[in-house]
Amino acid sequence: MKQFTIICIGLIFITCSGTKSTSESSKKTITTVIDKTPETVIDSTLTNKPTIIVDSVKTAENNTKQTPSTPTQSNPPSNLHSAWDTLLQKHVTLAGNVNYDGFKTDKKLLNNYIKSLQAIYATNEFSNFSKNQKLAFWINAYNAFTIDLILRNYPVKSIKDIKNPWDERLWKLGEKWYNLNDIEHNILRKMDEPRIHFAIVCASISCPKLQNQAFNASNLGSQLTSATKQFLTDISKNQISANTLKLSKIFKWFSKDFKTNDSDLIDFLNKYSQVKIAPNASKSYLDYNWNLNE
Repeated sequence: MKQFTIICIGLIFITCSGTKSTSESSKKTITTVIDKTPETVIDSTLTNKPTIIVDSVKTAENNTKQTPSTPTQSNPPSNLHSAWDTLLQKHVTLAGNVNYDGFKTDKKLLNNYIKSLQAIYATNEFSNFSKNQKLAFWINAYNAFTIDLILRNYPVKSIKDIKNPWDERLWKLGEKWYNLNDIEHNILRKMDEPRIHFAIVCASISCPKLQNQAFNASNLGSQLTSATKQFLTDISKNQISANTLKLSKIFKWFSKDFKTNDSDLIDFLNKYSQVKIAPNASKSYLDYNWNLNE
């Protein structure tokens, strides 16, 4: 009986000790979990892997240190100028002749395109466009607005038959009403890209031809170069030889746009001309034909 009593007392002691140990272990585990703010807990019973508790405060701090803030650049919708591209291919020949009657039948589509330009300009995205994105936007806008101006007065023999054609404020972008002069002189010419003069069109025979595709940022450089070369090789607009130049009056009206501190007009022409022009070549200017480019 005495031995039985000793055995029972021993068992009670062992049981109590185990309970105390388990309790202390659980307390430490609970304390550890409470001391941390869990972001992700993976149930080890489902994955057969140890439970993972992530300290979200430390993770956030590490992410802040490793990822410096950088300004984001917005991109225009990939189809921003697709409607204009479709209209140009439909109503403008490769030679640049414009079917204004055809444009009239698609006036609703033209109006919708202009509205899409107004909509994108009104957002914060536009201010984050790259230089080429803005150039493409304003070149296409200028040409679309010119077509719209002609259609508002069509039939007409010349853009100059319209009263103050370049000063009519007909198109609202953001909070401002724009005219063609605003876009050409206050925006495009200030973007340091002289080739814009061969991309924007004044609806006249002596103007550079209206391209039958929209300008876009992704290949703007090649488009502007192509337009410049086409204009220079058109003998109805420029007659170029090594020692004699008979040029479009565009080169007279905007002469300073083709000069830099270390280059002049001849240098500019030699970049795109098929003929190597002498530095002292004589210059004169051809008459300008303002008849409609139909």
